[in-house]
Amino acid sequence: MKNIQKYKLFAILILMISASGPVLAQRPVRMGPASTAEIKKARAAAEAYPDSLEAYEQYIYAMGPKNPLLATQYKAWIKKYPQKVTIPLAFGTVYYNAEMPQAREYLLKAAGLDPKNAKIWNMLSADARIRGQDSLSTKYLQKATLADSSDADYAFYYLVTFENGDPAVYRQKVLEFAKRFPSNKRGAQALYWIGVSAANLNDKISHLEKLRKLYPPKEFAWSGYGMEALADAYLQTDPEKAVKLINEMGEGKNWNLRKQVAESLIKAQKLERDRNYKDAVIELGKIKLLGFDNINEFITLKLAALQEKAGDVKASYDSLAMKFAMLPTDEFYAALELYGEKTGRDKEQVDKDIQKIRNSAATTAYPFELGLYTGNGKLNLKDLRGKVVLLTFWFPACSPCRAEFPHFQSVIDKFKNDDVVYVGINVDPEQDPYVTPFLKNSKYSFIPLRGSQVFAAKNYGVQGEPKNFLIDKDGKIIFKDFRIDQSNHRSLELMISSLLRKEPEQIISQNRTVKNR
Repeated sequence: MKNIQKYKLFAILILMISASGPVLAQRPVRMGPASTAEIKKARAAAEAYPDSLEAYEQYIYAMGPKNPLLATQYKAWIKKYPQKVTIPLAFGTVYYNAEMPQAREYLLKAAGLDPKNAKIWNMLSADARIRGQDSLSTKYLQKATLADSSDADYAFYYLVTFENGDPAVYRQKVLEFAKRFPSNKRGAQALYWIGVSAANLNDKISHLEKLRKLYPPKEFAWSGYGMEALADAYLQTDPEKAVKLINEMGEGKNWNLRKQVAESLIKAQKLERDRNYKDAVIELGKIKLLGFDNINEFITLKLAALQEKAGDVKASYDSLAMKFAMLPTDEFYAALELYGEKTGRDKEQVDKDIQKIRNSAATTAYPFELGLYTGNGKLNLKDLRGKVVLLTFWFPACSPCRAEFPHFQSVIDKFKNDDVVYVGINVDPEQDPYVTPFLKNSKYSFIPLRGSQVFAAKNYGVQGEPKNFLIDKDGKIIFKDFRIDQSNHRSLELMISSLLRKEPEQIISQNRTVKNR
């Protein structure tokens, strides 16, 4: 049974990874057939214990979920035991864990035999979500919560379906959820997400402080993650408070790095008050921003302002030009225009400098020719010359991919009349049956292409999904390794506008002051 044990260990590993909030999705391993002896032994156990869910699952794992003979065996067993829910539930569970579309058929059969089984409804909900059937997914989740009202997991998944509605209503539901499950990690997780997702810094601090109060960080992992976000917020508003929080959290690589950032900020602020700007620049320059995307923009703008005060406006301009070229924001551009003017550059020259930086880092996109899901033809990247291409690598069961799609679509919709093409390459051919239903149900406008994990890794360096690229009209990759959520639609708008050579929307008013000056 070594193969079976290996599969189960892998499944446990995936659950552990997902519990920490992964950035990239993890594809499951789908085992092939075990030895003849192992299969024979597993089948004998299943037939000896017809009420054992585990026995059926071990037989399916031994056969391999892709084995076509499984369907024949299922029909024989279900004919013999038409009222035993363990049979369709075992098949449905294995296919569900392998993220294969065959799961739905068996899970629906199991739900019919045992409609009060919350686990079945939860799995059906996840399957519907992969197909883009969000309303059906929510309906199934509601059935799961009704079947087991005490389960915090099902209640949490159902809660999250309200996230895209009225923000005030959702926040209230989260607070009610936390009150209902005061000692469960899901309460901490719900508060964590509204905290880190808050666009307003004061709101972020308020939510995360509530998380800290209700769910002690030493006891709840999600609260611990939230304290990193809270420390980053304090770094921008009150570094002294950040130091106090960091000291309470204890040792650890991330906390030690944040403490160094806080101490440098405090020293730089004192030097700035003393008008010792050159030393303030040196102190702030010690900060390593690796991994701290939340405060990257803040530190960059603060450093540029100090460089200007120290009399080195060119350094301010150069540092902001480099940052804006890679990940544009309105705040960077506002400061860039100001420092550009002070160094004798008009808007046209600023744009030329940015373009030069981008061109120096650009690489030619691999000229793929891949099959379409919408027909028998193929799409060649060369056919898209003269257009800007937003390219994403994904697969249907990839939760981070599905979470990013609505944000991409929101931005793409603003360029409907422009030469912009939205393309998605599926890296998991075994999930092909999900692709067309997902697009039909979700209404996303990207062109779905047939790819593979090997193709993505070899030609685009993809090691996890989603992986995103923006390709210019000449077929060169200008932007890569970016992620878009509700907080940074504007960055993607600015990226696309720059590749269209369009004049961006008015970015700052004439009297707008630069942030952190």
